[in-house]
Order: sequence, then structure tokens, then C-alpha cells
Amino acid sequence: MFGLGWPEIVALVVIALLVFGPEKLPQAAAQAGKTLRNLRRMANNARDDLRTGLGPEFADFDPADLNPKNFVRKHLTADLEDDWKSTPATATATATAEPAPAYPAGGELGYGEIPPYDSEAT
Repeated sequence: MFGLGWPEIVALVVIALLVFGPEKLPQAAAQAGKTLRNLRRMANNARDDLRTGLGPEFADFDPADLNPKNFVRKHLTADLEDDWKSTPATATATATAEPAPAYPAGGELGYGEIPPYDSEAT
């Protein structure tokens, strides 16, 4: 929870007991719970209003995607995942369908010639 371990949580509880006292601590915890619940409801309503206002073409919109780290990670890895999923099938199909052409006698390719493809080397 928020990167807190048990020692930090115990320390927060002890500090809360010292600040609020044992009589007012349940009231303070209830008030904090209500505030947190209201903030969560407001955030959900704002997200729903934003989705409604953007229209159906943004139905899968997630506000967390506006974070630059998430935005870059999503768009860069999506392309890589698409390439990763399609590459093995096309590479094996290409390698088995066409034999590699032989090098010319001089070892140089002419204009427009396709270099040989060695499926065992890749």
C-alpha cells in the first residue's frame, strides 16, 4: 500500500494516537475514510464525464495514458509486440518458400539484385 511496509504503518498509527488521542482517533479515521471515498467518487465522475464528452471514438481512453512514461511505453511496445507477433511466422514462411540465390562469381550484386538470405544465420 503506497510503498509502505509494516514498520511505517505502525509508526503512523502511533503518531496518530499521540496527535489525536485514543478518544478522537475513531472519529478522525471515519472522517478520513469519508474524505477518501468522496475523492474517489469525484475522480470516477470526472473520468466518466470526460469519456462521455469525448465521444464513442475515445471509449477506451484511460487518463493514465496521459502520463508521458505510460504514453511512450504503450506506443513503443505496441509496435514492437505487433512486429514480434508477425515476424516469426513470415520469416519461417519466407525462408522455406524461397531458396537463397547464389552469389555472383565476382561477389558483387548488380543494380536491383536481391542479396541472398540465409535462414540458418538469422
